[in-house]
Amino acid sequence: MHAPSSPNSQARRIGSWTLIATAVAVAAVSFGYVGGWLAPHRLTPEKLVDQLQDNAGTFAGYRRNHAKGVCVSGYFDSNGQAQAYSAAQLFAPGRTPVVGRFAIPGGNPYAPDSSAPIRSMALRFTQANGQQWRTGMNSMPVFPVATPQAFYEQLQAQQPDPATGKPDPAKVAAFFAAHPETAAFRAWAKTAKPSASFATESYWSLNAFVFVDAQGKRQPVRWRMAADTADAGDGAGKAGDANYLAADLSQRLTQGPLRWHLQVTLANPGDPTNDATKTWPDDRRTIDAGTLVLDATTPQESGACRDINYDPLVLPAGITASDDPLLPARSAAYADSYLRRTSEEAHLPGAAAPQPEKQP
Repeated sequence: MHAPSSPNSQARRIGSWTLIATAVAVAAVSFGYVGGWLAPHRLTPEKLVDQLQDNAGTFAGYRRNHAKGVCVSGYFDSNGQAQAYSAAQLFAPGRTPVVGRFAIPGGNPYAPDSSAPIRSMALRFTQANGQQWRTGMNSMPVFPVATPQAFYEQLQAQQPDPATGKPDPAKVAAFFAAHPETAAFRAWAKTAKPSASFATESYWSLNAFVFVDAQGKRQPVRWRMAADTADAGDGAGKAGDANYLAADLSQRLTQGPLRWHLQVTLANPGDPTNDATKTWPDDRRTIDAGTLVLDATTPQESGACRDINYDPLVLPAGITASDDPLLPARSAAYADSYLRRTSEEAHLPGAAAPQPEKQP
């Protein structure tokens, strides 16, 4: 038999259990809040992805945005110029393999390529040490809104009216009137036209990030992939051809690799890092960090990009997130979309189950 516990030891034990219970309760409340269960009106990744589906429909096995795309592969050839600002291994002189994806916006994988003037480029760099850098960029210099809530409201305003199959112009106008921060994007959109080639576009990070050097010094940055190719090609975008972008890409690659320069812009103190609707002044220093070389393309259904979640917060040592609120929202929404589409893919008749994604 054990000797009876003293009052002091019992009190200590009760105190310990109270602390543990309190910690568990706090964790549960925090987790519940993040999940949206304790705040039913709070925006969650599920609500955001549901709204994307409401706008475009649900296409089993496809991404909920940028559903139509093609896989590409190649490498990044660093010239070493970014090493002074980031300790990321990929910025050392030499080559880093890349698996990427070009796409157009929207959740309909059968939409015509001319349906939107925006093109996107997503890339996964895999360093020799196993760490990865994933980035998703768009062919526009600014984002329409600065916060996840505003983006959700924009999607709601653009939801097609069942009676017409198109967004209600009055709702769209009311949204833009209530969000003056969209002015820069709207000015760009007025003159933007669907391009005839993925290869001739430049792609912006839009969000700010932070480079961290070997001594721990932090430098806010934005970047873009600037295309080497300027010509529109011949025959691209012919009337009635809904899929000219993939055909153009394949044709160009038969003539040789395609190249982009990674242009990294360094922020000055005071430049906004938490607002993707604002550009930085043109006089900010920009360095050429190296060349992206793409030399092969495959259909996304069978290509290496199919099962990659291009989460912008998968970052190697030497690159960290900024305080831009869109970044964690993008990461969470991408994860939700990834889980939905891969679960659906596994149940499609005759479909091969998606391969488990390797995490860095």
